[in-house]
Amino acid sequence: MKKLLILVATALATFLMAGGNFAPNLSPVEAIGTPCKAEKVYIQEAADLMWQDQLYTDAEAGASKRNKSIGKSGVWRHAEAYCRDLEYAGYSDWRLPTSDELQSVHRIHGQVFTYFRDTDFWSSTPAQAGRHYVVYPADAYVYEQKSSRTNYIRCVRCLYKGDTENGPAPVK
Repeated sequence: MKKLLILVATALATFLMAGGNFAPNLSPVEAIGTPCKAEKVYIQEAADLMWQDQLYTDAEAGASKRNKSIGKSGVWRHAEAYCRDLEYAGYSDWRLPTSDELQSVHRIHGQVFTYFRDTDFWSSTPAQAGRHYVVYPADAYVYEQKSSRTNYIRCVRCLYKGDTENGPAPVK
């Protein structure tokens, strides 16, 4: 009997400490979006280009400083493979931009990208042996860099009729 009384008292105490209401009349919780993970793009209509506009992570910043490759930061071969294999914003035909394309987007007045870095970005344009061109976004200037150095990556794709920021238009 004592055990039953202790069990009931424990259950009652737990019920009271937990609030004692099994069906509260609370308003529903509104869903919170995930803007940090949104697959954003920048559409450069004059050039018929769509640019990847994605958050750069702390790991990518660290890789850049330590000359390692991870995500949107790495050596040139990594950059080329990253863009070629990228599936983003409903598209899978991404590529590493040319130095001319990078210059054109960084010459646009104001900051067109939500997520940007103030350091060099790889281009697909080769320079002399073992080097490729990078573009510095602040002045859109082109520099040669050893392909074994780490720089940031921003992929691009050609813009086609019917393409939207949310992926290709559905076929009707």
